[in-house]
Amino acid sequence: MIKFPKNFLWGAATSSYQVEGNNKNADWWQWEKRTGKIQSGNACRHYELYEEDFDIARNLSHNAHRISIEWSRIEPKEGKFSHKELQHYLDVILALRRRNLEPVVTLHHFTNPAWFSKKGGWANLRSTKYFLRYSEFIVKALSKHVHYWITINEPTIYISHAYIFGVWPPQEKSLIKAAQVEENLAFAHAQAYRLIHKIYKKFKLLAPAVSIAQNVMAFVPFANSPKNRVAAYLRDKAYNLGFIERVMHHNILRRKPLDFIGINYYSRQMVSVKDFGIGSMAMDVCYDKHHRVAKNSLGWDIYPQGLLDILLELKTYDLPVMITENGICTANDNQRWKYIYDHLKYIHCAMEEGVVVIGYLYWSLLDNFEWDKGFKPRFGLVDINYKTYKRRVRTSAKKFAKVCKTGILAR
Repeated sequence: MIKFPKNFLWGAATSSYQVEGNNKNADWWQWEKRTGKIQSGNACRHYELYEEDFDIARNLSHNAHRISIEWSRIEPKEGKFSHKELQHYLDVILALRRRNLEPVVTLHHFTNPAWFSKKGGWANLRSTKYFLRYSEFIVKALSKHVHYWITINEPTIYISHAYIFGVWPPQEKSLIKAAQVEENLAFAHAQAYRLIHKIYKKFKLLAPAVSIAQNVMAFVPFANSPKNRVAAYLRDKAYNLGFIERVMHHNILRRKPLDFIGINYYSRQMVSVKDFGIGSMAMDVCYDKHHRVAKNSLGWDIYPQGLLDILLELKTYDLPVMITENGICTANDNQRWKYIYDHLKYIHCAMEEGVVVIGYLYWSLLDNFEWDKGFKPRFGLVDINYKTYKRRVRTSAKKFAKVCKTGILAR
């Protein structure tokens, strides 16, 4: 029998743009219209149906839920803040609190106000100033009801997809801009961390817990050759830990600018490089069939033991860890439960090795709009009928609910 601590946070995650619908002032929305890409449209209509969705979460014995604030709703025009939308997100937080769901609130989850992007987005040297102004407006209003804050979701993914691969808006392929965006995001987090703590101190509130949500991946060397081991090591340091290290360089009064480490884990990459060239060391992967593992519907390897390896590696930071995302898109709900079970098993192994893990948030509560992949990938504990917007709780969600209720992981 595997037993988790009584105060463990159990729940699921969503992000505003992916579930709310009709975020018309966001850069992503305008990019959809301009390019004719897959349209987010009504998404899951969570903006209107959030009470129903939170009832489902509560009935599934969740005690925490991660949401994000849509910056483009709060500040649709530069310097013009919407008190109506602020009230909406306050209502959302209070709806969570009424159901005894601990809010984990993300300030930036990929999307930006269109006006911000027109000014150069995160490549603009003034981007941190704009983000802090928005953050201050939000945190002052919600601080009495929120303890856990995520400033920035998956900065490494945002940088790579928007500024290196160029598949997300603004679709720029520029290593120079990518480096500038990384520095601006790291500085923005450090300054937001300081700002949030300052607000809580001013309001005489219990100190908050502030972090990022860093996407991590297991880099596994194929055939265990020296060049593959070196490449896997370098990718781990750059991709998994690079942004965390950059944030740490912005030490504030000799204090780590993270109160815990939020990590999003889904998959592995099998590393097989041709030579020691920069391109090969950074990008080459194994495409053969020598290491077959189950995959999700997007073709990502399912490799739960990789989460254990990464958690053990994070011990060096001497900070609590929250699993802020972990999930699978699949048409096979039995596979979804196996995915959850296996990852929880390895999380518990890490805890037995001394890693302080404080919570597990499955991605996602709902099927949702998966960015450039559209609505086809089904990650949700809850199935969404996109014609009727009817919610249907999957069997895997009910099995996970037993773990959330008891803290015991059993087949």
